[in-house]
Amino acid sequence: MVLAVVLIISGFVKAVDPMGTQYKLSDYLTALHLQMLTPDFLTLGASVILSALEFGLGICLLFAIRKVVSTSLTLLMMLFMTPLTLWVALADPVSDCGCFGDAIVLTNWQSFSKNVVLLIMAYVVWKWPHDMVRLISTSSQWIAVNYSAIFILAVSGWSLYDLPYLDFRPYHVGTDLRKGWQQMMNGEESPYAEFFIQRADDGEDITDSLLSSKGYLFLLVAPHVEQADDSQLDLINQMYEYAEDNNYPFYALTASGEKGIERWRDMTGAEYSFCQTDEITLKTIIRSNPGLLLLKDGVIIRKWSHNNLPDEYALTDRLEKLKIGSMSKESMTGKILIIALWYILPLLLLTIADRLWAWSKWLKRKEQSNKIYQLFKKKTENEKENRSRQLEDEPEPARGCGSGQGTE
Repeated sequence: MVLAVVLIISGFVKAVDPMGTQYKLSDYLTALHLQMLTPDFLTLGASVILSALEFGLGICLLFAIRKVVSTSLTLLMMLFMTPLTLWVALADPVSDCGCFGDAIVLTNWQSFSKNVVLLIMAYVVWKWPHDMVRLISTSSQWIAVNYSAIFILAVSGWSLYDLPYLDFRPYHVGTDLRKGWQQMMNGEESPYAEFFIQRADDGEDITDSLLSSKGYLFLLVAPHVEQADDSQLDLINQMYEYAEDNNYPFYALTASGEKGIERWRDMTGAEYSFCQTDEITLKTIIRSNPGLLLLKDGVIIRKWSHNNLPDEYALTDRLEKLKIGSMSKESMTGKILIIALWYILPLLLLTIADRLWAWSKWLKRKEQSNKIYQLFKKKTENEKENRSRQLEDEPEPARGCGSGQGTE
């Protein structure tokens, strides 16, 4: 059960942020000097497959589905991952292995220790697979497997199209960037240590002035404009025009150089100002290239993927009067509850219904298979009934009345 839960959590947090997993795989490939040989679509596909594999194996272990196959695959995976994390701990090519994405950050040695424990567990379930408790019958297993596959692939697909449904990064909606950045300035350890905004034309650092400004601020984030999606250029330009009309500052943040910025301007007709920021920071801020942030008084209140930008129908007035001008009311607790209602609850109901059906079938089989008991019970009931009838048919014994013998 512990092994199953760990794999389910690990697979889910990877699926909810497939681009983050892709970035981590790219870090590994860069450390091995293989990045140039691996295109981005392969690493992205590998991140989706890896998350689905871990999640699927966890579900199979939890419900004891295909015990021999699932335990064998789990053992093989741990036999690969454990030496890999040992190498990561010794060579230290990346800061963390990314086993649980940004949800739970472990050091490299913690990751290796965790995998050693999981490897032992994987060996135990592989050695004695038939001792695993089956939660659902064989006839219902295909429902759990197919539903889980559809669910985890849908989570990855939606996260790629829009944004990660659950955001565990230090730039989630509700983050006070001004406060976090000032803690870096005060010498305290902060995840915003590499966050800076410099004008692309003269290199002036305007981080403090932007984060300290009152009111709304639009930030268009494109880690590399050379690779940015250009399918929503019209909406981006409309957003800039809306900001200009309402006196809202609008800046584009990128890690690209002057040539890339000029090419983007020539291609899109962009008139907004460009600033340069650390590449990794931009990839951490939003999982979209490009993506749009809306800040109010230094606090992130909205984030949009380039596939889900607000249009002219949403921008009908000033932000102070619009819904998108206020903090999103979606909480982490509410999102987890929605996941529970869409995935956990149906599987729980399936398990309960399956167990009740199996229990009723077991009672029926037990009743039908116990023929000797049934025959003995029927024979006993017949004997009792016959004995009762015999007792009713027997005449009562004659009683002495004092005549005849008494006279003699």
